[in-house]
Amino acid sequence: MTRLRGQRAATEAFLAAAAGGAMHHAWLLAGPKGVGKALFARAAALRLLAEGMTPGALPAGLDVPPTHQAASLFAAGSHPDYRELRRLPRKDAKADDELARSITVDQVRALGPFLGTMPSLSPRRAIVIDAADDLERPGASNALLKSLEEPPAGTIFLLVSHAPGRLLPTIRSRCRVLRFEELGAQDMTVVLGEELPEADADEIAALVRAGDGSPGRALGYAGLDLGAIDSALEAIGRDGDPALTHRAALARALSPKAAQPRYEAFLDRVPTVIARLATMRHGEELRIALDAFDEARGIAAAARALSLDAAGTVHELAGVLARLAPRRG
Repeated sequence: MTRLRGQRAATEAFLAAAAGGAMHHAWLLAGPKGVGKALFARAAALRLLAEGMTPGALPAGLDVPPTHQAASLFAAGSHPDYRELRRLPRKDAKADDELARSITVDQVRALGPFLGTMPSLSPRRAIVIDAADDLERPGASNALLKSLEEPPAGTIFLLVSHAPGRLLPTIRSRCRVLRFEELGAQDMTVVLGEELPEADADEIAALVRAGDGSPGRALGYAGLDLGAIDSALEAIGRDGDPALTHRAALARALSPKAAQPRYEAFLDRVPTVIARLATMRHGEELRIALDAFDEARGIAAAARALSLDAAGTVHELAGVLARLAPRRG
């Protein structure tokens, strides 16, 4: 299991609750996407299960030695006291990463037999839902609510949520909230270095900037030569690209079908670069930047939803960014 980085406050709060003997039965792990909530949920579930098997025998912290029986079963996906709900591959999917829209009511109801029997290896069992935002509404959400209202003894629910405000208030009210924050640059660099051992320092630095505190987001940009895209965008925001050199080069590079992943990254990066520039502005310049940010997000969303021409979209978004260049003369 990949080691969790950062999130010290959340980890300490959870471990203190576990050590205190008053473990809440449901935890809502709330925070930005890609900062380690799901990783924490699985690590916490394993810790609870291992501690239940060998009380007081584990080292301090969240980690469980890989030689522990619980860790071996967990790694093999065969721990009898653990369940995880997440979106499944679509039945008509052409690729493994094509997932269903939601966690279905049938998936939640399938927990019934699991919850209706005694745990196998210790007094504890754990259920991770990654992510609770994906629960089918109202069926799956209401089915889960019934289990949260009357949980069997020793059962711990760990609900990952990127947008807890979208969950049913009745689900939120039954959970103790753990807040997860964006990672700092140092932790980001360590995580990306571990996950991308072949990447050079310049690529890691570009991914740290693009990730904006989210290793998950940064890893999605890996291998896309993000540094070249960002350099072009920074040049456009700096001088406005009056000869259209940078935007023309971007359009040529990003419009072929083979460049679709880089084009998707470009659609993400333009609003992000504008937002960063906006933090350096005041008064009328800030208003212009905020308007540009809203416009860029709208264009990017429309480009995805309507499959707009890539070259034209690149020119249009670059033009929005160019408005932020300082005026001369």
